[in-house]
Amino acid sequence: MSPSPTPAPRRDVYTVSRLNREARLLLEQGLPGVWIEGELSNFARPSSGHWYFTLKDETAQVRCAMFRNANLRVRVQPRDGMQVVVRARVSLYEARGEYQLIAEHLEEAGEGALRRRFDELKARLQAEGLFEAALKRPLPALPRRIGVVTSPTGAAIRDIVHVLGRRFPAVPVIVYPVPVQGAGAGREIAAALALAGERRDADVLILARGGGSLEDLWAFNEEVVARAIRACPIPVVSGVGHEVDFTIADFAADVRAPTPSGAAELVVPDRAEWLRALGAARERLARAFGRVGALARERLQWLVRRLELAHPRTRLAARAQRLDELEQRLGRAVRRELAAARSRLGAAARTLNAVSPLATLERGYSIVTTRDGAVVRAARDVEVGADVEVRTAAGGFGARVTRR
Repeated sequence: MSPSPTPAPRRDVYTVSRLNREARLLLEQGLPGVWIEGELSNFARPSSGHWYFTLKDETAQVRCAMFRNANLRVRVQPRDGMQVVVRARVSLYEARGEYQLIAEHLEEAGEGALRRRFDELKARLQAEGLFEAALKRPLPALPRRIGVVTSPTGAAIRDIVHVLGRRFPAVPVIVYPVPVQGAGAGREIAAALALAGERRDADVLILARGGGSLEDLWAFNEEVVARAIRACPIPVVSGVGHEVDFTIADFAADVRAPTPSGAAELVVPDRAEWLRALGAARERLARAFGRVGALARERLQWLVRRLELAHPRTRLAARAQRLDELEQRLGRAVRRELAAARSRLGAAARTLNAVSPLATLERGYSIVTTRDGAVVRAARDVEVGADVEVRTAAGGFGARVTRR
């Protein structure tokens, strides 16, 4: 009996869609994100905002896509022929079965190494504490002089002088000329900062340069510049590049401005606002002086009144008035007393007259007294031959007793 035939294996037939999908998954899961450098070509920007382009070198090319949410963060304007470095993940466009890169970051070639150096230095200085907020110094409200560390021929110094002249022209400017690009520029910038700190000619320093690529701005990303900023005893405002440009000097400075013009606006007040504030302060001061003056006048008047009340002339006048009053009261009292006395005297006189010997004499009687003044009341009070005095109502005379 012959053996039965082996059944044919069941075939797993892929559809094109399945094949492309699984190939995409294998590519995305099997290859990590990569950095790739090449020449950009066939750049397209449809209305969706996504970017589509090709990266190529001398012998090969690869299609790339960069979606809108990623390309919004790109700081360069892509153009055909530009040499770029892209960070991307490997994928596959299933609809056409085309292998492609999904770009997540794009920069001009040559910046990649500088960017890595930038990130490493920033992380190291930050870990050291060089960028701590506690180290930042406040800017003076109105500096006596402003120092500017920049190129004396660049656009930055012209912008700074223009803004300072418009906002507050009374503040003088001292320029510390330095190269802002090229070999050795960082060391010269650091030396100028040290010189400004030693001379103390300015109350605030502006470290400035116009915009440019990362390589153009590299002098402001050198460690020697960052340490010179922190060692400088004068507050430093960094105004390097455009608003999107960040340098190590920006992190080390006391204040970061988006542009050189922005730095000039930060270091001086606006003249119009200052004058308005000064006018308001003058009005408040005038009102305060008015209130103080009114209070002082009121107190002075009160003191004058007290002084007048306490003045000897016022006191004498009051005492004189009191004396007049007492004099009048005394006069009235005396007159009352005199009237009463006269009345009593009259009554006493009438009583006295009624019992007075003179009244008796008026009726024809006489009073006889001895030589020593004793009244003779009876005949026995005198001796015969004694001399006596006889007083009558109309006068007196002497007599001698001849009998009794």
